[in-house]
Amino acid sequence: MSEVALVTGGNRGIGLAIALRLRAAGYQVVVACRSGNAPAGLSAVELDVSDAESIESGFTKVESEFGAVSVLVANAGITRDGLLLRMSDEDIDEVLNTNLAGAIRLARRGLRSMLKARNGRIIFISSVVGMLGSAGQVNYAASKAGLVGAGRSLAREVGSRSITVNVVTPGFVETDMTADLDQDRKAAILGAVPLGRYAQADEVAALVQFLASQDAGYITGAVIPIDGGLGMGH
Repeated sequence: MSEVALVTGGNRGIGLAIALRLRAAGYQVVVACRSGNAPAGLSAVELDVSDAESIESGFTKVESEFGAVSVLVANAGITRDGLLLRMSDEDIDEVLNTNLAGAIRLARRGLRSMLKARNGRIIFISSVVGMLGSAGQVNYAASKAGLVGAGRSLAREVGSRSITVNVVTPGFVETDMTADLDQDRKAAILGAVPLGRYAQADEVAALVQFLASQDAGYITGAVIPIDGGLGMGH
């Protein structure tokens, strides 16, 4: 029977690339998203990571229909960009609650079955912004930086049960959002990236697939950049 992998925010962008990559590798993949719908014939469950009750009901449904989750990819996230002086309390709270608290709650729920099985993979999708900072993204950068502390702390808690916890920090990835940037902004971004290009979503997915695999069984508490050299390891 295939291992079950749950990918939040797996209905588009990096999350969808991860879901498709894991499915191709033989996992029973379930996409978790607020709509409860997923493209490409993927199984899906309605789940809002900012709502603890939704996380509980989503996991319960996955477990009843597919079995215990052994790979959890916490990818769902939002942005509410703007200079801090103009940022509302709602902008701050929503981003932190979704990107950081949501990922922590997901991990807490996913650990129930992983601890019993003495096996599991938890992968947090952070961002190079959490390492380097970005003007106009104080809330987002804080949420993504927080995943590093959460992931490393959890890795220490559950390592004795053969559960690994790692953090992936993508740089600029070719998505619909980056495609809409004006030419000057694109040139500025690419000028800061030593490899001189955006990442492809499937390149991020390949790293996640490796971390989910048995080959990565001795990697935990790691923060792994995939940013074309932008952060130089930070």
